[in-house]
Order: sequence, then C-alpha cells, then structure tokens
Amino acid sequence: MATIQQMKFARGYTLGQLKQLEGADWDQKHPGFSNNIRWNAGHIFVSLENFTKMINPDYETVNPEWNGLFNTGTSPYSCSEGVPSNDELLSALKEQNDRIAGALEGKLDSQLVQPLEIAGHRMDTGEKLLQFTVWHEGVHGGILNAMVHLSKA
Repeated sequence: MATIQQMKFARGYTLGQLKQLEGADWDQKHPGFSNNIRWNAGHIFVSLENFTKMINPDYETVNPEWNGLFNTGTSPYSCSEGVPSNDELLSALKEQNDRIAGALEGKLDSQLVQPLEIAGHRMDTGEKLLQFTVWHEGVHGGILNAMVHLSKA
C-alpha cells in the first residue's frame, strides 16, 4: 500500500507542475529538450497504463490510442492527428490514480508474467514495477519543472 501512496504523491507533484504551465504553449520545443510539455504529460499517463497492464494482465488500458503518440521512442513532432488537448490530458491524469489503485489491489506481490529489465535492473513483481513507475513519473515531473522555469523566463 505504501507504493500506491507514493504513486499518488508523485501524481500530485506532476499535476502541480502542469497547473503552473496553464496558459503556456504545451507544444513548444524548449532548447535542450527532445519533447514538449504535452508529450511528457501524455507519456506519464501512457506509461502508467502500460505498466499496470504488465502487473494485472486483465486490466483494460484507457486511451490505448495514445500509445502511438506518447510511448517511449515517439516524438511530438512526427504526428498531429488525434493529439489530446491540455484539458483531456489533465482530466485523464487526475482520474487515473484511483482507477489504477483499484486495478492493482492485491496484485503487487505477484510475479510478472514478463519481467522488465532496464540497464541490468530486473523488475519481476508488481511492487518492483510500480516502484519504478513512481520513479519514472518523478523524472518526467522534474522535466516539467524545468519547463515551468523556462516558460517564465
């Protein structure tokens, strides 16, 4: 349960950064960054959906059509079709935590059908993968924080 609380804490931080970016151009490319505000927000959402599916194979992801826009390896500058608005992304991010918490109830101790290994770090349980997800959101939350500062410069 502690990891679920950390997940909610990380999301609160992300939403706080996005609130500070209201009125900013979410599609602007800032120097030194390969992705924009919209991509980072969408990537956070899509990643949690997909990691939840890895933990609970019965979980039906929400907005699966966003995968082609926001998955790792995608670029916000290669597609302009079907891109969600700022409000759609904010709404999706706000409602996601409680839905995911319910989907993961009783699943965090289970072994993953297909463990994830990144840079030699193996995540083979729901708990380990959710902890990675929290860290991952924090990384992108930090990028959003940098973009907050750039948007005010």
